[in-house]
Amino acid sequence: MLRVTPFRLGEADYGHAPHMEEPEVTTQQSTVEDWTRALAESTGSPGGGAGTGVMLAVAASLTSMVAGYTEPAADQQQAVDGIRDRARDLRRRALQLADEDATASRAFGAAFRLEKGPERDEAIRHASVAAAKASAVLGARAIDAIEDLAWLAHGGNKALVADVVVAFGALRAAVAGARTNVSFDLASLRSAGTTLEEVREQHPDLWSSVERLSGALERIDGLAAAIDDRAAPTETVPTSK
Repeated sequence: MLRVTPFRLGEADYGHAPHMEEPEVTTQQSTVEDWTRALAESTGSPGGGAGTGVMLAVAASLTSMVAGYTEPAADQQQAVDGIRDRARDLRRRALQLADEDATASRAFGAAFRLEKGPERDEAIRHASVAAAKASAVLGARAIDAIEDLAWLAHGGNKALVADVVVAFGALRAAVAGARTNVSFDLASLRSAGTTLEEVREQHPDLWSSVERLSGALERIDGLAAAIDDRAAPTETVPTSK
């Protein structure tokens, strides 16, 4: 989509010329305020795909935090250290993937703005597959994070079980976003004259990734439900009549 050039606080006071282009908003260089303000604009970049990456980064950050507060037995220290290291790496990578998705989103939108014809069809095919691949990579990283969070759900610091549930919620949002975006982007190939049956034959790995992500959602829901009585104990008290 169009490059995001949000108005910054104090800009008018310093007499900035209206034609000057602001630096591109990214998850790695911008403040949360600037990035979410850009997300709130109707530009499409950043959009839901980039938001999916940010949700994965939130899940990874909480995973790292809980692991850091966990004091395991000596024979489990290595496992906890590994969880924290992987989560820290994932936090950084998820933000990179969010920005890469925003770039893919711009190309995706640009393709659909072209005049109808062979050039537009080819641009749509290229942009749709690129966008689907970006979301599939993000989804795969989200799936990889499930088991580490599952370990913390039962082996982590018990006082932080609510944070684990929040992490599951963020991780679920990331998986759901990736699943939907891969599926939607693949289906967008129909705008270039490709049927869904042809899409499945031409891109079997991307097609099957949607099924894997659907299965991951069920896994996350089960894990979160298993600790809900500890995270939200007031729900276990019968309602008085």
